[in-house]
Amino acid sequence: MLVTLTPHPDTPFAAIDRIEVDVGRREEFIWLRFAVYGDVGRVRWPEAADPDRADDLWRQTCFEVFVPTDDGYREFNLSPSGAWASYRFDGYRTGMAPADERAQVLGLEATETWATLEALIEPPPGGVCIGLSAVIEEIDGGISYWALAHPPGKPDFHHPDSFALILPPPEPA
Repeated sequence: MLVTLTPHPDTPFAAIDRIEVDVGRREEFIWLRFAVYGDVGRVRWPEAADPDRADDLWRQTCFEVFVPTDDGYREFNLSPSGAWASYRFDGYRTGMAPADERAQVLGLEATETWATLEALIEPPPGGVCIGLSAVIEEIDGGISYWALAHPPGKPDFHHPDSFALILPPPEPA
C-alpha cells in the first residue's frame, strides 16, 4: 500500500518535493519503504551508526511510525544511520519508556534526486492502524515535518489524528 506524506504548512521544505511510504505486512512484521524525492543532496543525512537502539534520533533526519495499542501507543524511530528506537506511551505524550518491540533498518539508498529507507518493525499487540511521519533536516539547518495527517497547530506526530492509516492484512507466506 503506497501513501504520500504531506509537509506541515508551517515548516520549510525547499529541498524535498514529496515523501511516499510503501507499507506491507510480512509475516509478523510491518515492512516499510520511505522514499524521499527532490534535491536529496541538500538533506543532512546522519552518519552511519551501529544498527542498535539509540535515543534522540528524531533530532535529525529520521522516519517514524506510531501504532496505537490497547494500553496507549508505540513510537518507532528509524534513522538513515541504521540506528532505531522504540518507545511505549501510556497516553498522549505521557508515560514514555523503552518498548519491548524491536525494529530493523534494512538500508538506505540514495541518488541526487531520491533516497529510500527500508525497515521492519515488530508491531505491538492490538495495533491495526498507524501514523507515519518524517523529520527532514536540510544542510542549511531548516527542518520540515511530514506526516499522513497534521492536526491544527504546531507539528505533532503524537496526536491521535495522525494515526490515519489502516494496516493492510498480512501477505500470504
